[in-house]
Amino acid sequence: MLRAPPATFPSGDGKVQKINLPEDVYIKFFLKHPDSKHQDAIKICGFEPVPARIFGLRVVELKGHGMEYWAEKTKKQAYAYARLKQIARLQGKRPPPNPYPSAIKEIQAEKRKYVRDRFFNPSILKMVQMLKEERAADFEDRRRGSGW
Repeated sequence: MLRAPPATFPSGDGKVQKINLPEDVYIKFFLKHPDSKHQDAIKICGFEPVPARIFGLRVVELKGHGMEYWAEKTKKQAYAYARLKQIARLQGKRPPPNPYPSAIKEIQAEKRKYVRDRFFNPSILKMVQMLKEERAADFEDRRRGSGW
């Protein structure tokens, strides 16, 4: 069996180029001033960002994706409901209620009867009247002046 010839490397004329690294500036400083602190605000060996920063950036990125998804979903729902109303009009029927109601509007609809109730419920009206009388009495006491 034939053997491969030995590997040959180009000659470098005896000159080896020095490798320059970004942290060489700091190393030179510490060699020149050995009494200075080695615990530097700038981490010489740390090229990766702090884990909290990585986490924060990832959260912001995911929020952005979530907002895009939410906007796209809302647009599709609005289009679907508009199409439902259009079909109902063509058939001469009343449009159906929105199948994609807002959660906030649903909660407000549940609370609406209690909001209206405060204007007509006699027990609530009685409490409001008592509060008004107390406030008027306090105002009257302050107006007379606090006598020691």
